[in-house]
Amino acid sequence: MKHYLASFEESVRQYWNNPALTDIEPNITKTYGQFATEIAKLHLLFEKAGIKKGDKIAIYGRNTSNWVVGYFAISTYEAVVVSILSDFKADAVHNLVNHSEAKLLLTGDLVWPNLDINMMPDLVAAICLKDYKVVFSKDPKLAATDIESLFAAKYPNGYTAADVVYPKDNLDDLALINYTSGTTSAPKGVMLTHHCLSSNVVFAIEHIPNQPGWNVVSMLPMAHMFGLAFDCLYPLTSGCHLSIFTKMPAPQALLKAYSEIKPYMILTVPLVIEKMIKKAVFPTIKKPLMRVLWYTPIVGGIIRKKVHDKLSDILGNTQNLIMGGAPLNHEVEKCLKQIKLCYTVGYGMTECGPLISYCDWRYFKERSCGKIIDRMEVKIDSEDPYKKVGEILVRGVQVMQGYYKNEEATRAVLTEDGWLRTGDLGIIDKDYNIFIRGRNKNMILGASGQNIYPEEIEGKLNNLPYVTESLVVEREGKLVALVYPNHDELKSAGLSATPEVMNHTLHQLNRLIPAFCRVSSIEIVDKEFEKTPKRSIKRFMYQ
Repeated sequence: MKHYLASFEESVRQYWNNPALTDIEPNITKTYGQFATEIAKLHLLFEKAGIKKGDKIAIYGRNTSNWVVGYFAISTYEAVVVSILSDFKADAVHNLVNHSEAKLLLTGDLVWPNLDINMMPDLVAAICLKDYKVVFSKDPKLAATDIESLFAAKYPNGYTAADVVYPKDNLDDLALINYTSGTTSAPKGVMLTHHCLSSNVVFAIEHIPNQPGWNVVSMLPMAHMFGLAFDCLYPLTSGCHLSIFTKMPAPQALLKAYSEIKPYMILTVPLVIEKMIKKAVFPTIKKPLMRVLWYTPIVGGIIRKKVHDKLSDILGNTQNLIMGGAPLNHEVEKCLKQIKLCYTVGYGMTECGPLISYCDWRYFKERSCGKIIDRMEVKIDSEDPYKKVGEILVRGVQVMQGYYKNEEATRAVLTEDGWLRTGDLGIIDKDYNIFIRGRNKNMILGASGQNIYPEEIEGKLNNLPYVTESLVVEREGKLVALVYPNHDELKSAGLSATPEVMNHTLHQLNRLIPAFCRVSSIEIVDKEFEKTPKRSIKRFMYQ
């Protein structure tokens, strides 16, 4: 297995003067040479801070080119990356920094003021990702470090491609702890090795061919494995040019970027494409006359070709439209298949770093999520895996080591012989295409690929005034909270369960949770939720 850092080293050396990273706003570009130079400067800061191989360094901030520099700096220093989603609130960040035993924090300038350094007592220092300045240090000398002078002293003849040498003999070492939630009770930090990450990258290089200089538009959170592995690591190990949205773009800004940058690959979640199709295509093709013409010989083919060309133009004539993380709306998928757009749907999870199944769009089977990839095994926990739905289990080099400092959670999903219980339900066909039929877990995928755990939202909502219990569900891409009010508390306050009162509760809730978990509305229910004997809400009864 070729180490992905070996491929990255080759990219840096060969394409030293080529563009590597661009922040779309405010349109700042780094070449591969500048990228590597900044990595080397951060290495000097890490060394000055006393960081050793295997130490944990947390990275917390929005997507930027400097976030990417920070990630590669940590990885090439042979420290362990602890990635934290930028939408997590301060209390969750404090908890995850402490739980991971991180010694250093790389932080975005916008989120740093919200943190309380006193709540993270094990940190020796914090470095701002905006300018690599030390914003906190237990050692006053570190805060006063002149990195430019240090760098000039180490490289008196300048830093060149010949100076770039990254580790390649640590495939089995822990590379990354990726937290799947910010909960304060027994956090689940997925432990992934360099072998796991390299396997994902090598698979992508083998099955989604690219070339140096080709463009990628990155919009998925890089602290999430989907975005990190395939919007970041894989293209940069091949000499591609990564253009990064530093905040979630408005639809028009995203389409403008696709049109101008013309990415060879678009990585997204189904919801983005579903909205596009429903807005740009369905209003036309669902007209009565068009419904007839769509299936009329010759004429129908001409119409479908025009729709294909229109969508292809909107997407910048991309060669690969890859979706993952959630099922694709069947009506939308049927349309994409009929117009022969280059789409495919993959399947993965953080615990596999993340890829489990994928298939090139030319051979992709409708309603599936691709074939099990060639370095993994799959089996269905059912009597007839081809017809009877069961839990999907996978095994292979990409499966995590376990959850960091959480043996109970690890034992719950990893069998003694190495099978990972995915928590997803499905079947396979004889060609090993995987068909997901439902989610055993309650996780909801946000519009930008973030994992949303409704129980965490419900826990905060249930602690607010006038709420007895609640249930968060997804409706048409939005989160809705079903609430059974605390009528006694309302009566004592001289109030009743009116929409106005619940709207005030809604505003309180949304101030407590990350933006990607924001609840759109509260719906009042008139009786308590049905419970199991264990007093858990019967979620399947409520939609």
